[in-house]
Amino acid sequence: MTSPMPALFIGHGSPMLAVTENPYRTAWRRIGEALPRPRAILCVSAHWVTDGTRVATTARPRTIHDFGGFPRELYAQQYPAPGAPDLARRVMGHVTSAVVVPDDAWGLDHGAWCVLQSLFPAADVPVCQLSLDAGLSMQGHLVLGRELAALRNEGVLILGSGNVVHNLHRMRAAGDAYDWAVDFDAYVRRAVETGYDDALVDYVLAGDSAALSVPTTEHYLPLLYVVGVRQAGDGASFPLEGFDLGSLSMLSVAYGSAPVSLL
Repeated sequence: MTSPMPALFIGHGSPMLAVTENPYRTAWRRIGEALPRPRAILCVSAHWVTDGTRVATTARPRTIHDFGGFPRELYAQQYPAPGAPDLARRVMGHVTSAVVVPDDAWGLDHGAWCVLQSLFPAADVPVCQLSLDAGLSMQGHLVLGRELAALRNEGVLILGSGNVVHNLHRMRAAGDAYDWAVDFDAYVRRAVETGYDDALVDYVLAGDSAALSVPTTEHYLPLLYVVGVRQAGDGASFPLEGFDLGSLSMLSVAYGSAPVSLL
């Protein structure tokens, strides 16, 4: 029996990591080299939030530059991977807890392509995105993720892209990560290691560190999808950790036969 495709959550940090030489980009390249080649990629990015759940069906997804105030080099980046409309249809068939609506306009936002261009630089693996429903409960996102677990048996890489800690208002160019950021990062890591999904759904139980680390939920939610597709026998590993700009956690989580520590 073929092993299920690994599932991976990546802390994507600043978009500038995609165009500068840095340890995180190097680690993403190594992760991509260690992964088995997927038939297709389903990406859940922090940067596609919608009313209701949508899945991208375009055959040629455009590269979306959904940010402002960055150098021209970043806007010139293109990731011309083919779309995965067949995978989008399978997603709609697997999900029963929500109505998944096809979307033929969305492409690949920077939460997707900034990571994918290092994981799969040839841009030759079909990819589509699944949106985050702004009206869904935390438990609802986890349940929806669980309904996608069988796709891993079809050679699909489930990729979540966000940040466990994401506080843009507290970023700083120099200095260590904030204590509250380190505390919440450790809280999430313990919950993942022990398989304590309730602690991830009710992350506010972490107290003040949760409020500062997750001022809005969109960067946290992709983790729940990756946790949701965990299968029996999967061990959790953490291929990458650390902080970017003091308040962006770079913690990555892998299930299945993916690489362990790379930094």
